[in-house]
Amino acid sequence: MKNHLVVALAYDRLCTFELGCVVEIFALERPELGLDWYRFAVCAVEPGPIRALGGFSIAAPWAPELLAQADTIVIPGWRDPTEQPAEALLDSLRAAHQRGARLASICSGVFVLAAAGLLDGRSATTHWRYARQLAEQFPRIKVQANALYVDEGPLLTSAGSAAGLDMMLHLVRRDHGARVANAVAQRLVIPPHRVGDQAQFVARPLPSDEGARLSRLMEWTRSRLDQPHTLASLAEQAAMSIRTLQRQFQRSTGLSPLAWLIAERVELAKELLETTERPMALIATAAGFGSEESFRRHFRRQVGTSPMAYREHFKGREGN
Repeated sequence: MKNHLVVALAYDRLCTFELGCVVEIFALERPELGLDWYRFAVCAVEPGPIRALGGFSIAAPWAPELLAQADTIVIPGWRDPTEQPAEALLDSLRAAHQRGARLASICSGVFVLAAAGLLDGRSATTHWRYARQLAEQFPRIKVQANALYVDEGPLLTSAGSAAGLDMMLHLVRRDHGARVANAVAQRLVIPPHRVGDQAQFVARPLPSDEGARLSRLMEWTRSRLDQPHTLASLAEQAAMSIRTLQRQFQRSTGLSPLAWLIAERVELAKELLETTERPMALIATAAGFGSEESFRRHFRRQVGTSPMAYREHFKGREGN
């Protein structure tokens, strides 16, 4: 990751919150982490002045030619999903993808990647308000209307605004590991990990008492991942019936209680793999998997690689 250049696009009627999220993740210096952080630049993709939402203008110092050097390009929204981006911009994005750069969009920024043809035949997401429009306008895209973010390797898309933070923390996790991503999340005072297929929004808000009980249950379980948990034991801890627990978990997170539990255990295992030399059997026990075989199976399913390969990838980083 040495000298990895992240470039955010700036355009007229810029979505300022989305740009601010990109700046917060990639532009801030983080000397406390003791590693090579990202280089960052904002690139104006059309002549100025660049007017931002909110009634002010910004000066983006870099010209579109910088896209040819970027390792990661982030599109922080787009001013109008029905407006075709300039062909020069689309050509630059196609060229960046062709040479192996990573491209990511937040919210309506997916329409720029779609217009470039880069998402054809792939899965993608956007803000739930735009999901139907994206599917109708670009029928070759497999739209995941309720996902927080979708990782297609070199192409990533995220839902509305704050879900971009989830996607970018996911990128930090891919690049630097779980411990570093958790430290960045802590500085941002946001949850360290939400899986991409977690629901974008709660269709019907939980009653305050039930929502508080569910939140307490999740925190209680996170602090006891090494212990055995079942639907029955989780329901008992939350003082709910099993059916109510399953319904509320699905409504709140888009996941079943056990799917959420496995994802949390895998996250703990990732951090232990990065920061300790414990044998696999001990990590499996510490993360609450019933056996090393179960640990390896769930880890590969969630992460896409084996625990040993994951450890080797991050070996030597962060004092391992």
